[in-house]
Amino acid sequence: MKPRNPPLHTIRLLDQVRERIRYLHYSLSTEKVYLYWVRFFVRWHGRHGTMTHPREMGASQVEAFLT
Repeated sequence: MKPRNPPLHTIRLLDQVRERIRYLHYSLSTEKVYLYWVRFFVRWHGRHGTMTHPREMGASQVEAFLT
């Protein structure tokens, strides 16, 4: 049986998302939509001029984005 979350081999965020989605055998259209929303989320939080990596964001930033 394959491990559920093997270590990622890439460094860049979008590449990590792609790698995980492909590992889970999601469809190409799902991959495209996930990547769109990750980009949108990062850009939405960077709209005030300071880009923040999602790793540095917490629940409050996610909640602000979703509401």
